[in-house]
Amino acid sequence: MQYRHLVFALLFILSVLNVNAAGYVKAKYAGEFMATGVDARALGMGGAFVAVAEDASAGYWNPAGLASLEYPQIIGMYAEQFDRIVNFNYGAVAGPSGERSSLGIGFIRLGVDDIPYTGLRNPDLELGAEYTEDGVLMRNLPYVVRTVNDAEWAFYFTYAKISTERLAWGVNIKTVAKTVGDNSAWGLGFDFGARYNLWPNTIVAANLQDITTTMLAWDTGRREAITPTVKVGAAHYFNIPLIAGKLIPALDLDFRFENRGFASKISFATISIDSHVGLEYSFKDRLALRAGIPDVGKFTAGAGIRLPQLNIDYAFLAHDELGDTHRISVRLAFEEGRFGRSRFKQKK
Repeated sequence: MQYRHLVFALLFILSVLNVNAAGYVKAKYAGEFMATGVDARALGMGGAFVAVAEDASAGYWNPAGLASLEYPQIIGMYAEQFDRIVNFNYGAVAGPSGERSSLGIGFIRLGVDDIPYTGLRNPDLELGAEYTEDGVLMRNLPYVVRTVNDAEWAFYFTYAKISTERLAWGVNIKTVAKTVGDNSAWGLGFDFGARYNLWPNTIVAANLQDITTTMLAWDTGRREAITPTVKVGAAHYFNIPLIAGKLIPALDLDFRFENRGFASKISFATISIDSHVGLEYSFKDRLALRAGIPDVGKFTAGAGIRLPQLNIDYAFLAHDELGDTHRISVRLAFEEGRFGRSRFKQKK
């Protein structure tokens, strides 16, 4: 077992060090669209969700959390960002696949649609120049020749398993696709996550994203590399009878290795560190209030309601320069015995 871990670590180090040798360029922010965050519950907590995720969204936040699912779930979220310029869509389906394992699939799409390509009516003249066409005085002004889309996609295929009473792990195989105007790119990457019950009601977790470096191949011949990101988190569940509810404080740290400098909260050499702080209070497991401080922006807040087999969550994300964002997500669970994990135990 120790030898397998050593080989895995060596392969990971070699894949990072040999990116340039393989003709790939380390592209800063190439995978940023996958760091935007999904699920209004998680975003209301400032994105501090690596140790908290244990629903269908865990395929994104930490694949190990998917092992906690007792019933199949469907989750979806739609948001318009930056004064409705950018559209963000997310969806996932997940459920138990064995007595101690789960499977899930999900997708992210971030896009700017209907971007105008313009041209001059008379390219031989300067902008704004007057000219005569068929006896009519015209001005040489731009006009829309056509429109194009800028879309970034990621598809997640997740497997998670409970190894011991305390430890669960999970892996993502993800495909990435991008289109910018007439050009496109695709790539393949892997994530590895783990979740550990450190003490009663205390969870520590980690998600190693793009662990082998995700490669993007453009049809122009350019090759880009999305460098790994290490996300670690911790959360504690306080059951407080006095307030008839549960309190969950959570903290995440993101470690990146692409020389972000002043764009991150802490940086040294090529390493940058960003933090996420979140808090959730749930009343009798029916109503929830949330607040957080994400890695970017100002603050977040949110609320949620849990109905029979249906969760509806809302998140408000404040930003000084790019405007505020409102997000709503819906999660549907099929909480019936014939769909639950218990059916695998009955077969034994």
